[in-house]
Amino acid sequence: MLGEPQDFSLVLGGPLFQLLRRSHLSGDALELIRQRILVISLLAWLPLLALSALEGQALAGRAAVPFLLDVEVHVRFLIALPLLIVAELVVHQRMRLIVPQFLERNLIPKSALPRFDAAIKSALRLRNSLVAEVLLIAFVYFVGILLIWRHYVALSTATWYAVPTAEGLKLSVTGFWYGYVSLPLYQFLLVRWYYRIFIWTRFLWQVSRINLSLIPTHPDRVGGLGFLANTVYPFMPLAVAHGVMLAGPITNRIFYLGAALTEFKAEIVVVVAFLLLLVLGPLLLFSPQLAQAKRTGNREYGALAARYVREFDAKWVRGEAPADEPLVGSGDIQSLADLANSFEVVRTMRLAPITRDALLRLVAATLIPIVPLMLTMMPLEELLRKLLGILF
Repeated sequence: MLGEPQDFSLVLGGPLFQLLRRSHLSGDALELIRQRILVISLLAWLPLLALSALEGQALAGRAAVPFLLDVEVHVRFLIALPLLIVAELVVHQRMRLIVPQFLERNLIPKSALPRFDAAIKSALRLRNSLVAEVLLIAFVYFVGILLIWRHYVALSTATWYAVPTAEGLKLSVTGFWYGYVSLPLYQFLLVRWYYRIFIWTRFLWQVSRINLSLIPTHPDRVGGLGFLANTVYPFMPLAVAHGVMLAGPITNRIFYLGAALTEFKAEIVVVVAFLLLLVLGPLLLFSPQLAQAKRTGNREYGALAARYVREFDAKWVRGEAPADEPLVGSGDIQSLADLANSFEVVRTMRLAPITRDALLRLVAATLIPIVPLMLTMMPLEELLRKLLGILF
């Protein structure tokens, strides 16, 4: 039998979590969030300020992009990185209430409780895995830093952290801290989020393989799975963080390489699509069962409706009603209306527990950090006029 489903948490475990607890930077339920943000953000950012100042690259010097004018590095370590930390607390507090609802709503048949229990235990084992976090660190250094950052992401101009040469980037002392301490720390926290969402997706896949007790007439129009749409909201800080991560490099390329915001339409679309797939994609795993429940409901409630309206027609239209039973005040009329409403609920069942409101909020959260960059294309007054024209 399932023990304590309310204790399920995507983030309350793992070697880094245990290290933070022993360092008194986290409590058992992710308390002390201000301390974590302060220590981790300053570990990534403050040495860069000090080293770049010592090398004369903080505000002036030979670099085309001095440290204090590098928008990307500041938004990454002072905005995006804290958001990744805040997201942990938000996801822990809100999503730990999701899993018990499978049981509270009687969606899991008694015969499938051991499978449900096994899915939870498997997810927790993956969350707590030392091997997984070691592999994530290796991925960050060998793929994230040595391959992607050095060859595809770093600016192709002289900066406070490196100078491009024929042999590749020549890192300064500050650049070594940036490339081998600050960036790996930030990237590890980011890819660990992807790993957690993989765990969540795998858990939902295992649950979706159980023959759930879906009710086609449930008012949420997804057979009782409507609560899963609420999983979008805890991931809002993660969506904003991705928007910030995108806005930083775009800003640098606009200010220092002469690019225009319109040149990055493809990147913006890709990031928004990626976030939609990351957060909403796992919910599509229930679509086959919802489609089957809708087909079954249409067939069964269609047959029930046909039988009822035939008897109603015979009784009240063909004159078979008892002479002493008045039409006015008869419960048959209300029953007919109730049946029609139930049939309409079945007919309009959705094939995924995704709402339009959740989708729009996720898109808006991702795009919010990009909006200020529109000022590089037009004055604020003209931008406001266009926005008001769209809204009103």
